[in-house]
Amino acid sequence: MSKADLVFTNGPVHTGDPARTRASSLAVTGERITAVGHDEVRELVGPGTEVVDLTGKLLIPGFQDAHVHAVYGGTELAECDLTGTTGAGEYLRRIREYADAHREREWITGSGWSMESFEGGLPTRQLLDSVVPDRPVYLLNRDHHGAWANTRALELAGLTRDTPDPADGRIEREPDGTPSGVLQEGATKLVARLVPPVTAADRLAGLLRAQRLLHSLGITGWQDAILGEFNGQPDPSDAYLAAARDGSLTARVTGALWWDRERGAEQIPELLARRKELQAGRFRAGSVKIMQDGIAENFTAAMTAPYLDGCGCATTNTGLSFVDPDALKQHVTALDALDFQVHFHALGDRAVREALDALEAALTTNGHRGNRHHLAHLQVVHPQDITRFAPLGAIANLQPLWAAHEPQMDELTIPFLGPQRATWQYPFADLLRAGATLAAGSDWPVSSPDPLAGLHVAVNRQEPGTTDDRVFLPEQRLDLTTALTAYTAGSAHVNGHDDAGSLRTGHLADLVVLDRDLFTAPTDEIAHARVERTYIGGRLVHAAD
Repeated sequence: MSKADLVFTNGPVHTGDPARTRASSLAVTGERITAVGHDEVRELVGPGTEVVDLTGKLLIPGFQDAHVHAVYGGTELAECDLTGTTGAGEYLRRIREYADAHREREWITGSGWSMESFEGGLPTRQLLDSVVPDRPVYLLNRDHHGAWANTRALELAGLTRDTPDPADGRIEREPDGTPSGVLQEGATKLVARLVPPVTAADRLAGLLRAQRLLHSLGITGWQDAILGEFNGQPDPSDAYLAAARDGSLTARVTGALWWDRERGAEQIPELLARRKELQAGRFRAGSVKIMQDGIAENFTAAMTAPYLDGCGCATTNTGLSFVDPDALKQHVTALDALDFQVHFHALGDRAVREALDALEAALTTNGHRGNRHHLAHLQVVHPQDITRFAPLGAIANLQPLWAAHEPQMDELTIPFLGPQRATWQYPFADLLRAGATLAAGSDWPVSSPDPLAGLHVAVNRQEPGTTDDRVFLPEQRLDLTTALTAYTAGSAHVNGHDDAGSLRTGHLADLVVLDRDLFTAPTDEIAHARVERTYIGGRLVHAAD
């Protein structure tokens, strides 16, 4: 009997395999799992076998993130970072400090400010002018659907009271029409086009910086949700291709090619060419990302009924559908026929319905082709559409961290949705009960990439460490096994990694060692767990200090 290269003993081992959910030992030979069981696995230990003692720990399948922007996130870590706080004064302190430390930079760029920090979710150009008056400043918000610019940046872009709003965005304005400093959705491009481009070397460095972070969180694979130029952000495809070719890409990555919403079917031949080109090592780009709407906080998420105003009265605004719904049906049908996976950004209930209608049209024309189309975000889902996911083969791609009471939800969302529609938010358990396949992701750098934090919210519907006793729509909580499956096997399924996501003989040895057994710990302590080791294909890619 040949001996294993790596053996884990004294489990628990959570396999994710319904036929054997728990084991105590697991063996790896080469890049694959060669045994899962109990004491009998020890027979595979030889003189050259590395043995890992799991006493007091937990071995699980590697996490996969079904919706992340790794290159963007890694690049932004080297810019002005406004994450981790919601204090307006702290934002200004960090911006001034960054500008003083980088006097060589023509533009001050960064991201991470939160709408909840400012009245109405809208900071002003004058605030930025008070700390950086002489250089242009351009800062994406936490959601990356809006940006904050100072007066110098607006002037360089030529934006005045007479500048019209673009069709896919909005310029926030002062009472006399002068741009106030916030640009929403497609309006961000009006300033972003002037920002000095991130170099290819910067993009590659950003990817490798992100990969180190994601591996430290137990993430072994992901789907990058935008490969293409988007709102002034450069295409990150070259970074993936370079890293895949030189072997520095250790993660398994699926890329979602950006669907240019200002164009139509004429871009499909280009997508075919890019799919063929963007394949190397552990990287492939077989998905197409269609952003169907915006976000609820700036009233661009597409809704079936109007948003409310601050007094609770209906407005005339129902949000934006970035792609005409009839055209969407044609495009999705064509993409499905070419065996592209379609990855939808669908946040409002109208956008969700339009995406499902497009998948229904594709199914009617093409039949079931097994392309694993998925809808990400799913903030508001009309109850009538819950049961449509399973028969259409539409996978629910969840970002669980958002399903909790916090100021952006309580102050900038619920009042403008109204009491009934607010209860339709993030219906994870309803989707599960209706037979939908669940996957999970973070949308980092929009929110934390930590899967353990996401698991915590999926199970508790409360933010980690909160002092708020309220549970956000408690009937939509998931049990731990279901939530963990979404982050492992569910996302691996979306990403086309059928031999990952569960610990079975013959599967890839993409593994994570946690510092505790989540299944015996209190559920309100899930986020306290930490990743001790991450393996990809049996190779150690992260070990905690």
